[in-house]
Amino acid sequence: MKQRTMGRLGWQVGEVGYGMWGIGGGPGGFTGWNYDVAPTALDLAVDLDCTFFDTAWVYGRGTSECLLGELRRRRPDADMRIATKIPPLNREWPPRPQDTLEDVFPAAHILDYTKRSLDNLGVAKIDLLQFHVWEDRWAAEPGWQDAVARLKEDGLIDGFGISVNRWEPENCFAALDTGLIDAIQVIYNVFDQAPEDELFPRALEEDIAIIARVPFDEGSLTGTLTAETAFPAEDWRAVYFGPENLPPTVARVEALRALIPDGITLPELALRFILHHPAVSAVIPGMRRPEHVRANLQVSGADPLPPELLDALRAHRWDRTPTPWSM
Repeated sequence: MKQRTMGRLGWQVGEVGYGMWGIGGGPGGFTGWNYDVAPTALDLAVDLDCTFFDTAWVYGRGTSECLLGELRRRRPDADMRIATKIPPLNREWPPRPQDTLEDVFPAAHILDYTKRSLDNLGVAKIDLLQFHVWEDRWAAEPGWQDAVARLKEDGLIDGFGISVNRWEPENCFAALDTGLIDAIQVIYNVFDQAPEDELFPRALEEDIAIIARVPFDEGSLTGTLTAETAFPAEDWRAVYFGPENLPPTVARVEALRALIPDGITLPELALRFILHHPAVSAVIPGMRRPEHVRANLQVSGADPLPPELLDALRAHRWDRTPTPWSM
């Protein structure tokens, strides 16, 4: 696995990491998880030199974190870096306009969920702790700053980051100004290229790690969706790929197919597009089954995409603004 540096944290991690949303299950996520298969997929990832795992308490209400804790106990000699996320206290993704910092990340909540994640993961220190949502209007408030500084001083976390809201890549710049942010997790893919405009140049200048999430646009860039695709009502994708979004998404994916070179798949092309950018420290595709692990991890180290292909893919940029169905 090709290694990249996690910004100023200085860690060397495999450039293709393991996104745990789909494997964690639980309300508000994906259907189709399988807790019996998950350990096999995780062990295979370690065997194939995956070293970065991104999870969150809300993925299965701690279950995803516990799966990683069990993996660490099974594979004590494995080189692993683990990132997790604190859920908003009010369970609103993203925050509402009226939500205050006290509604979402009061200091006591930050400390409480850090302790929960430490216990679930079975570690004395979390490599990277992140807020699962963010609003930059909170950046100057001392409550979260003091809590994060205390966690670092007490040796409970190594790095701290923010998972920024969908289609709002600049909604973290005031937080970056505080100097407390080591990593930004952001949606970046063939369709969602806006992070290249302002966030990535700043990250490179200030040595901030970038974790690219949703590399397949919640599954559309795997090329498996059709106009007739339907998801179970309890699956979050039933909302995301509803009548407003599914038809234009399928049309845009079909328009991409002519650009796929012989011998590679659309998912591979999607990952290689993300990895072309030097600001990206790791990309974290979801991997629920062993076949996902093999397909995604083998992309690491592939030859760079030709400039003319990158230019053609950039023409498929799709700038969108947050809507009720996109949350």
